[in-house]
Amino acid sequence: MFIQAYRPYQYLKLLLLSIFLLLATACSSIVSSTASKMASNLSYTILNSDDPQTVADGAPAYLLLMDSFLVDADKDVQLLQSAATLYSAYSSIFVTDHQRSIKMSNKALSYAEQALCLDNKGLGDKNLCHLRDIDFAEFSLLTESINKENIHSWYVLGSSWAGWIKANSSSMSAVAELPRVSLIMSRILAVDENWQEGQVHLYLGVLNTLLPPALGGKPELAKQHFEKAISISQNKNLMAKVLYAEKYCRLVFNQTLHDQLLNDVLQADPYHKNLTLMNTLARDQAQKLLASSQDYF
Repeated sequence: MFIQAYRPYQYLKLLLLSIFLLLATACSSIVSSTASKMASNLSYTILNSDDPQTVADGAPAYLLLMDSFLVDADKDVQLLQSAATLYSAYSSIFVTDHQRSIKMSNKALSYAEQALCLDNKGLGDKNLCHLRDIDFAEFSLLTESINKENIHSWYVLGSSWAGWIKANSSSMSAVAELPRVSLIMSRILAVDENWQEGQVHLYLGVLNTLLPPALGGKPELAKQHFEKAISISQNKNLMAKVLYAEKYCRLVFNQTLHDQLLNDVLQADPYHKNLTLMNTLARDQAQKLLASSQDYF
């Protein structure tokens, strides 16, 4: 009777439990290698999904699993980078609870800081492990070490840091750290303008529209960055057009360009390698912005 009472999904739970137990008892070097591969594959799978709800529902379990791998593999740079990227993306896109978003962005930034510290260990400068504690002048000097070999670690830090500031936007001390993120992205741009298919331009576009012109915002510089991001991605990054419309066009009250960009997004093919999930989200956002266009302008 007991065995007959089991349903198929209960056997699946037992199978998953046994897999986790085997992983837990494996040697740390094997776990580290497996975890890094899993994290890389997981990132790829998420980025190329066209079902945001499935990603939103399933990602937390994988985030916890990555945390468990990092208990024994806390010196694995690739795993730390993947964990930071996934935590930051999930927090920024799917988490609506403010306190939860803060917690997850804290973890993302912590993982990103650890990854940069480990990746630059050979430079012998301990301040690379304490970037947020040094003054801006010294920080600026350290960012000059960004090169093609360590650019990914710096990019993960910069993007995770930007997500952390977004989650803590009500704190003036957090917002005061924006110039450091801007500097990181600017240095990366100098090393490789096409990095991540123009994503750096996208970050700089947003950063330059956070304030109105009267308070130091630079909308025309932001416009250049948005257009460059679109050009480098060959019109494949639909979120670039959405952010261009939302952050620039609404700031300068250009409804014609605003509606044109959003209509372009709705008519475009969202399926592109490593952009499908973001493009799917971009199309949803484009519909909402277009629906509110008349009221806004």
